[in-house]
Formats: sequence, C-alpha cells, structure tokens
Amino acid sequence: MANQEDQFKKVISHAKEYGYVFPSSEIYDGLSAVYDYAQNGVELKRNIREYWWKAMVQMHENIVGIDAAIFMHPTTWKASGHVDAFNDPLIDNKDSKKRYRADVLIEDYVGKLDAKIDKEVKKAAKRFGDAFDKAQFLETNPRVLGYKEKGAAILKRMGQSLEKEDLADVKALIEELEIACPLSGSKNWTDVKQFNLMFGTRLGATAESSMELYLRPETAQGIFVNFLNVQKTGRMKIPFGIAQTGKAFRNEIVARQFIFRMREFEQMEMQFFVRPGTQKAWYEQWKKTRLQWHLSLGMGAENYRFHDHEKLAHYADAAADIEFKFPFGFKELEGIHSRTDFDLSSHEKYASKKLQYFDPELNERYVPYVVETSIGLDRMFLAIFSHSLKEETLENGSTRTVLQLPAVLAPTKAAVLPLVKKDGLPEIARSIVADLTWDFAVTYDEKDAVGRRYRRQDAVGTPFCITVDHDTLNDDSVTLRHRDTMVQTRVKIAALKDLIKEEISMKNWLQKCAQ
Repeated sequence: MANQEDQFKKVISHAKEYGYVFPSSEIYDGLSAVYDYAQNGVELKRNIREYWWKAMVQMHENIVGIDAAIFMHPTTWKASGHVDAFNDPLIDNKDSKKRYRADVLIEDYVGKLDAKIDKEVKKAAKRFGDAFDKAQFLETNPRVLGYKEKGAAILKRMGQSLEKEDLADVKALIEELEIACPLSGSKNWTDVKQFNLMFGTRLGATAESSMELYLRPETAQGIFVNFLNVQKTGRMKIPFGIAQTGKAFRNEIVARQFIFRMREFEQMEMQFFVRPGTQKAWYEQWKKTRLQWHLSLGMGAENYRFHDHEKLAHYADAAADIEFKFPFGFKELEGIHSRTDFDLSSHEKYASKKLQYFDPELNERYVPYVVETSIGLDRMFLAIFSHSLKEETLENGSTRTVLQLPAVLAPTKAAVLPLVKKDGLPEIARSIVADLTWDFAVTYDEKDAVGRRYRRQDAVGTPFCITVDHDTLNDDSVTLRHRDTMVQTRVKIAALKDLIKEEISMKNWLQKCAQ
C-alpha cells in the first residue's frame, strides 16, 4: 500500500509541475475537492472528449449528440428519484470527528484483500520463475481463493444491506471487519445515516419570487426530457442513441483521491433507446463495445475488469462497472446500466405528457427501454495520466521520468528544437512549427542543452521531438526522436507531417475497436 501511495503522490505532483491540474483558487488556500485543468490538462481533457465523441457519435449512424442546460425544472429531479433517493451512506468516527462514506470504507477493506492477492502472485512468480502460470495460480491457490471468497461475500452483504436500506447492518459489518478510522486508528463509530448529494440554488430576482433549483447531479436527465424532440426532429428509428458531455455537481462529503471524486466534474453519457425485451442483449453488446474502446488506447487488458452490481439502482434491471487499476486499486471508470423504462415513464407521469415511440414494424406505441453508458471524463483523465507516468532506468544507469500518453491524446504532438540558437537554425525550426501547426499542436523549445530539452518533453508527454541541426542546412532533413523508445531517425522535412499524422491518427487508433 505504501508504494501505491507514493506513486499516487508522484502523479499529483507531476500533474501540477507540468501544467496539467492545479488546485482551484490555490492563492486562497484552495477549495476541497475542486480542481482547475491547466494549459496541458485542458488539451488532454479535450482530446479524450473528442476521442469518445468520435467513437460514440460520429462512428454510429443512429447516435446523435445534444448539449442540455445545467439548470432544469425542479420537478425533473423529483421524477428521476434524485430528491428522494440520491443519497450516500455516511458514518462519523467519534474520536477523530472525521466523516466517511460507509460503503467506501468497506470497499477499501476489500481492496486490501486484492492487494494481498497481488502479493501472493508476486511471491509465487519469484519462486517458480518462467514456469509460473498466473491464471492457474489464481484459480487454484487456497490462500488466493480464500481472499477472493471473503471479498465477494463482504461486497454481497453490503450490497444487499444498502438495497434494503438496512444501515444498522452496514455499521455491524464495519464493526465485524474491525475497520478503523484511517486517520486515527479508532474503531469508535456513529450509526450510518443517509445524506442527499444534490446542490441547491435559487432562480429569480427576489427572494419572494425565486424558484428553488438544483445543479444537475448527472447529465442523463437532459437527454430523457428531450427524447421526443430529438426523435421527431431527427426522424430517428429505434434503436437509437442520444449522447452528451457536460458538467455535473454532487455535494460529496468525502471527496478524495485527487480528481477521482470531485464536487464539480464532467460526464460523457449515452442513452440508447431500444424495444422492450431487447434491453439485455443491447446491454451485453454495449459492455463489449465500451471495453473495446478502452482497450484501443493500449493501456493493457490486465488493467480493466467488469464488476457486476450486487445492489441495483431503483431504475435498473442490470448494471456493471468497467473498473480500472488506478494507483489506489481497481475502481469504477465507466458504468453500463440497463435502466428499463423507468426514466421516460416517470417523466410521463410527472409532466402529464406522453413520451412514447410509434414502432411501424410492430404497429404499436410503447415507452422505450434504455441502456446507458456513462463515463467520468475526469476519471478517464486520471486513469490515462496515472498509467502513463513512468520512471525508467536507462542503459547508462541514469533515470528519466516519462509521461507515455497515448499519442492520439497527447496535448502537444511534437516539439521542434533548434540545436543551437544561431546559424539560421531557429528560423528553420520556426518555419517547421508554422507549417505543422495547421495539422496538430506543436511547440518550439530552444532553452538548455538538447538532452535536457528531450527530458523536459518526455516528462510533459510529447510523443515526438524534431531537432534541426547544421546538416539540415544542406540536406533539408531533421532528427525525429520517438518519446517511448528514444529511437532517432533522419527524416526529410517534407515527410514530417505524414509520419506524425500516421502515429496520431484517430482513425488508426479507433480502428482497434473493431478488431
């Protein structure tokens, strides 16, 4: 666990030092669980959003996008169930006076069991060497199986208790597992209570005439209330989807783990409207499709896993998370939910307006069922950033810090470096920058020795460095250096654009989804 914590501290430090993420309003000592995306962070975030939008909307003929307002009529949140059921189970430690989410305390306990399994695997791999069969070991080792069974039983009991709203049993489970306050080590807990997560605000010029509103806690409802508008104006036939990205707000009492859990965050969601009775097949299809999208970024299949929900939300008949191995363990990255017809039926009831689809094939009207895919953009950012940050020992014994971002997502694709600041080299470098800027983000760097500039670009995540030297004056060629391999090749200036485009092309990366 100590190594995981050290690695996570490095991620947070690197994000600030290299212009990715800053604490919000830091000059006033910041604001808990609120962050600003800096000059490189905003580009990485935009590139992730575009990578999702391209795959989700542009590559699907039957999926369209919208951008719904953050403010919605307050009855929306009554209909959606958020006013009555959007709660977190909270528990206070009487000695440290710290508040925690009860379910997170229990999940963290299970996470420690996963860490013990990893430890057993490493020990066995060391003992058996090349003959080690990891898959067989995980399926047969009694100690590993014991940890797995214990973890599964704990999560099942917690899920059932939360579903029944048996908060006394959630507390009992915490006590039985002897879970201590991470800060003080005390096991002196209060009862578990529910806390509503929505931020309230008011709309209107005066206190008397103003209307009480909520900042939206999710982006999905903007899609549901626009279902008929989109279907009719777009002449959409079922099955079809509506996607959107945008800010959502949750009053997280226990916001933590950097940008993993924030009070203001961004979602990328798609609601897929289907014929009733077909939702389970579409649910399985979207699970497969979304995992393929993640795998297309090349961050290793071993770092993803599905977690099927024991506790289903009030609207769902099936739900699973795609979990990613963050520096603090496997955690939810994306949710795929079969939401049935709950949302549209509920809005029908509260708005007294029909939200039905006429199916010409069946010659009947019905309220469609919905399969949702929902991913946190900030979590995706953290997954990519934390996985990409590496420290490597080189052949000469020195080390380098490198941010191996997928080239398609990197904020800056290439840095152009004149070897020296004279002899006409900066002018050639500037002309290369001016030409390449039309096609992708490029930077110019002339400060320090070229080796130090390489290291700086490695740390910021730039996939390519282009060095202009004295030979360039004679042969119109430059040195193209690859960030990940550090391999350097001599390339004609005229060929640069096509070579780099090939490596960063969204088409080339996303085609892996279809394989």
